[in-house]
Amino acid sequence: MWDDAFPSFLIGLREGLEAGLVVSVLVATLVRAGARSRLPQVWTGVLAAIALAMSFGAVLTFTAASLSATAQESFGGTLSVIAVAFVTGMVFWMRRSARSLSGEIKERVTGALGMGAGVLILTSFLAVGREGLETALFLWTTAQAAGESAGPLTGAAIGLVLATGLCWALYRRVLRINLSRFFTATGAVLIVIAAGVLGYGLRDLQEGGLLPGRAAYAFDLSGSVDAGSWYSALVQGVFNLTPAMTWLQVVGYGGYLAVVMALFVRGARVTAPEPAAEEPAPAQDAPAAPPRRRPVWVIPVAVVTVPAVIAGLAVAFGRPKPASAQTIAVSEKECGKGFTAPSTGRQTFQMHNTGSKTSEVYLIDPSTSAVYGEVEGLAPGTTRALVATVVGGTYAWRCVPTGGTAVTSKAVRVTGGGSARAVVPVSERDLAAPLKRYKAYVDHGLATLVAQVRALDDDIKGDQLAKARADWLTAHLTYSSLGAAYGTFEDFDKKINGRADGLPGGVHDKDFTGFHRLEYGLWHGESAAGLKAPAAQLVAAAAGLQKAFPTQDFDPSDLPLRAHEILENTLQFELTGDTDEGSGTNLATANANLAGTRELLTVLRPLLTSRAPKLLPAVDADIARLRKLLDAAHHGGSWTPVDRLDATARARVDGATGQLLEDLSPVPDLLEIRKSA
Repeated sequence: MWDDAFPSFLIGLREGLEAGLVVSVLVATLVRAGARSRLPQVWTGVLAAIALAMSFGAVLTFTAASLSATAQESFGGTLSVIAVAFVTGMVFWMRRSARSLSGEIKERVTGALGMGAGVLILTSFLAVGREGLETALFLWTTAQAAGESAGPLTGAAIGLVLATGLCWALYRRVLRINLSRFFTATGAVLIVIAAGVLGYGLRDLQEGGLLPGRAAYAFDLSGSVDAGSWYSALVQGVFNLTPAMTWLQVVGYGGYLAVVMALFVRGARVTAPEPAAEEPAPAQDAPAAPPRRRPVWVIPVAVVTVPAVIAGLAVAFGRPKPASAQTIAVSEKECGKGFTAPSTGRQTFQMHNTGSKTSEVYLIDPSTSAVYGEVEGLAPGTTRALVATVVGGTYAWRCVPTGGTAVTSKAVRVTGGGSARAVVPVSERDLAAPLKRYKAYVDHGLATLVAQVRALDDDIKGDQLAKARADWLTAHLTYSSLGAAYGTFEDFDKKINGRADGLPGGVHDKDFTGFHRLEYGLWHGESAAGLKAPAAQLVAAAAGLQKAFPTQDFDPSDLPLRAHEILENTLQFELTGDTDEGSGTNLATANANLAGTRELLTVLRPLLTSRAPKLLPAVDADIARLRKLLDAAHHGGSWTPVDRLDATARARVDGATGQLLEDLSPVPDLLEIRKSA
C-alpha cells in the first residue's frame, strides 16, 4: 500500500505545511499585536477552507460515479491534466515565495485588523483555500489511479498530521527548517510524480476516446516484467509508470519532465532559513470586543454548511436525471400506446405489458432500425423501466411478443441536438458472408484433422509412441482452433474431445474416448495395444464429423457469442490445468484457442469496424500480448505445464486473458440478431 500512499503523503505533507505556515503566521501576528480575541475569526476562515475542499472532493467523486465508464475515463483524464497544471504552478510559486511568505501574510493581517471580522475571515480563508482545493484535486486523481487501494487517503492523512506537527513545532520555536531548501527538494520530487499523473491522465483520455493512439504502444514489457511484484507496484504507485505504455503517454511523460524540471532546476536557489512564525511577544489583553449581535456559533456553522449544501446541490443536479417517465404499452395491439415526443436528455420509460405474451421491446430509429434501448422478457401484466438517452431524431417502439408478430409503433419526431449511442441491428443476412467464410475455415480444418488423426493412428499401430505423442499434440491443436463451431458438432465433440469428469469409471470408463483418452494413455505408460481401440474410435469420429458438418445447422448468432466464449472456456479449463491428462500442454491448447478466436474476429471484422471502430485495435493489442506470454512457455518441442508456471508468469497470463475477455465482451451485443417487423 505504501507505493500508492507515497505520492499522496508527499502532497499532504507539502500542501499541509504550506497552509499550516500561513495559519502560523496569521496566529503569531495577531498574538504579537495583542488581538487574541480575533483568533476565532482566523479559525473560522480555516474551517471554511477545509469545508470547501472536502465539498469539492465530494462533488468530484459523486459526479464521476454517475457517468458512464467511457465518460468516467474522460472526466478523470481531464482532471488529472488540470491537477498537474495546478501542482506545477504550486511548486514554482512556493519555491519563489517561501522566503517572503511571512512578511506578505503579516502585511495582510495588519491591514485586516483595522477592518471588520469578515475581512480577517476572508484573509485566512483565501490563504488556506487554494492549498485545500489543490490537495483535494490531486488526491482525487491519485486515488483514481490507485483504484480501490486505501493507500492515497492513508498517505495523505499521515502527511497532513505530520505537517500539523511541524507547523506547531515551528510556531513554538521547537524546530527550525530552511523552508526554501525544503520546498525546492519536495518540488523536484513532485514534478516527477506529476509527470506520472499526466501520463495516467493521457491514458484515461485515450480510453475515453478523446485522444487517439489507444492501441499504439511505445513498449509492452508485460511478458518480462512482473506487474504484481513489490518493485513493479512501487514504480507504478509512485511514478505511474506501467509495463505497457502508449506513445502519447511516453511523449507526454518525457516532455513534461524534461521541460518543467529544467525550468525548475534553473530557477532554484537556496535561501537562508526562514522561521514559520515569530515568537509571540508578551502583550496586554486586547480591548474588550464589542457586544455580539449574533450567537458566536452562527458564522462557523454557516461556513461549514454553505459549501456542503452547495456541493450537495451540485451532485444532485449534476447527475443525469431521468425525466418524468412515460408509461408505454407493450403488446401486439397496443405497442407504443402512451408514447409522445419526449424531451432530449436521459429519459426513463415505464414499459407495461398489456398483452398475454411475454415480449421484448426496443426503442428504435425506424429509418435505420438502430436500437437505443431494450427490455427483454417482459412478462404479461408487469412493468419495467427502460432508460435511454434521447437526442434530436425520429423514434418508435418495436414490440416482439414470443411466438407472435413484431409490431412497430407510430414514429415521433424529437427536435434538438446531441448524440446518443445506438446499436445498428444485425440480420442473418449480414452474418451470411462471415458465416460462409468461417464454415470454409472449419471445412479445411476438419480435412486437416482427419489426416492428422490417421497419422496418429498409424503411429500407435506401429508402436511408435514417442512419435504418437508429438502427432497427438499436432492433431489436438488443430481441433482446438475450431472453437467457434463446437456448438454445431452435436455428439461428435464429446466423442472427439470429451473428458472423464462425471463418468462412473473416470479415466478408465469405457465411454471415455477421444483426444483426452489417448492423452492419458500416452503419458501414463499404456501400451500401444491398449491404445489401438481408442485411436480407431478417434479416427472414426473425426471422419464422421467431416462428413456431417456441411449438413449441420450452424446458427449465425453463434459467431458473435463464440468470440467471447472460446476464451471464457480457455480461462476456466485450460489455464487451470483442469483438462490436463498428463501431457502438460494446456498452454499450447490455449494458444490454439486464441488462434481460433483471431480467425473468428477476422471474418467478423467488417461488421465490428462499422459499429465499434475503436474496439478491434484494442483487441488486437490484447491478442498480441497474450500470444507473446503463451509463446514464452514454448521451448522447442515442449510446453511448460500450467502447474509449473511460477506465480508471476501465471498471473500475467490470467491477467492478459481477463483483459482480452473484457475488451471482447461488447461483441455479442454489437452483433446481436434482433427480430424486425
